[in-house]
Formats: sequence, C-alpha cells, structure tokens
Amino acid sequence: MRLIIQSFLTCLKKIKTLMKKLSPSAQLKETIILLEIEQFQKKILLHEEFLVTYENLKPVNLIKNKLAGIITAPDFKNNLINSLIGIASGYISKKLIVGNTRNPIKQLLGTLLQVGVTKLVSNNAEGIKSTGKSIFDNLFGKKRQEEQED
Repeated sequence: MRLIIQSFLTCLKKIKTLMKKLSPSAQLKETIILLEIEQFQKKILLHEEFLVTYENLKPVNLIKNKLAGIITAPDFKNNLINSLIGIASGYISKKLIVGNTRNPIKQLLGTLLQVGVTKLVSNNAEGIKSTGKSIFDNLFGKKRQEEQED
C-alpha cells in the first residue's frame, strides 16, 4: 500500500510541473484529479488504520494485551511468589492438622484453617521470608564460618 502511495506522490509532482503550462480549465481538471488522488490516499490510510484497530479490539487480542501488561508489571513476580507461598503453606497446614479425614466438621475447620493461614502468609510474606532467611543463615552460616576457619 505504501508503495502505491509513493508512486501517487511522484505522479503528483509531475502533474504539478505540467500544470504550470496548462490553461485555467485544464488546471482545474488537473486540480480535481490531484484532489481525487489525495482522497484515495487518505481512504487507503484510513482503511489500514481501521484494520489495525479492528485487530486490537478483538477479545482475544484484548485479553492477550492485558495479560502481557500484567506479566510485565514490576511486582508481578514478587506477588506471584508470595501468593504461591501462601497457598502452599495453607494447604500443608491443613494436611498436617486435619489429615485425610471424612468428618465434615474437621474438613470445614481444615478449610477455614487453610484459608486463614494462606491469607496470613500471603499478607506477611516479606517478613516470613526475611525471618526464614535469618534462621537459615544462623543455622548454616556457623557451619560455613567454621569450614572457612579450618
């Protein structure tokens, strides 16, 4: 399409040079032709923009673009890790406390415990990570220091 437009522009330049040598009625006809060519160019560009807009407004593309924006958000990775840690700890706490029981009351209490632990851990994930890291460093940091001293 852009090649067609470029060829029109070169034709326009040639026509303008010829118009200087023509009579007023011929110049009017040439001006009309030039305006029709310009209108055609604008129509092509408008059609291209319409196609681009149409593609961007398809539901699949809207969802894809939104997900790409969410994934590239700076805190996405950190929030995802915090949520996964919360969900895993809630599930583990439920299995440790309730186990595989068929009692509906224990299952309900286990689910409530799981939701509570998940929310607690998700909301305080940074503090839990730093506490766990310091405990890990205290436990294994001394061994490393002793190995380095030897």
